[in-house]
Amino acid sequence: MPSPSEHTRRSAAVTGAGGGLGRDIALGLAAKGYVVFGTAMSATEVQDLKDASGGRVSLTVCDMTREQAVKAWVGGVSDALGDAGLDLLINNAGILTPGPIEVLPLDAIRREFDVNVFGALSVMNAFLPALRKARGRIVQVSTWTASVPLPFNGPSGASKAAMDVLAAVYRAELKSFGVDVVVAVAGNMRTGGPAKTAAALARVADTMTAEQRGLYGQSFNTFATTLNSMQSSGLDSVSAARRVIELAEQVPAPSRAPVGTDADEMLRAAREKSDAELDALRLQIVGLG
Repeated sequence: MPSPSEHTRRSAAVTGAGGGLGRDIALGLAAKGYVVFGTAMSATEVQDLKDASGGRVSLTVCDMTREQAVKAWVGGVSDALGDAGLDLLINNAGILTPGPIEVLPLDAIRREFDVNVFGALSVMNAFLPALRKARGRIVQVSTWTASVPLPFNGPSGASKAAMDVLAAVYRAELKSFGVDVVVAVAGNMRTGGPAKTAAALARVADTMTAEQRGLYGQSFNTFATTLNSMQSSGLDSVSAARRVIELAEQVPAPSRAPVGTDADEMLRAAREKSDAELDALRLQIVGLG
């Protein structure tokens, strides 16, 4: 971990920093002079970011669903920071479990909530003492599908919607301590995610029974094709990371802000359209309307 002498500089912790958007956020913060800590899924990711950042980012392999592992990581970061506390926590880690809700195993849906909700809560609560010391800021990376949920993407939208609610509650509960909470609503992005998404989509299709394929196969294939196209044509992850960092530093702190024009459009649709219009829109987006 960075030496204590470096902690006159601003500090940041980024979950899910081993790849995709989180990796680019960590590198962007390091380039701006932050002391950066983060979590990764493997030793390979740790070494990759160490090399890419010239040793300016310190990653730890951490399973976000294991509370003791989270506490150990946060404890090490907090000890390294000492009385200076933590200036910025970016809660970025998350997984995607696509598929018809009827088809998805409940354990798979629970796993998504374990990572996207309970893992995020575990990190936030563990870092609160350090955030209070610095009167720091939390940035919760969300998605527009929390506001305009899509068919075959229910667990992702639902888990992120849960975090949007909890972020609003945290914002109120932490206001008196000077800790801001910002929800960064991500749009479609070109990251390492599309390959993972394609693999997840293929797994669901492969595990469907003949009856399930008869019920959902054609519409799910259309959704899968559309989703891959949306991600491939989305905002590049470096630009998205730059926008997240802007929100992390913006004064005064926004409560919620889009990352990408599509996110902006979907948030506006959620505010302005009727339920019937949104029902039609969600089918249209995935090629089923």
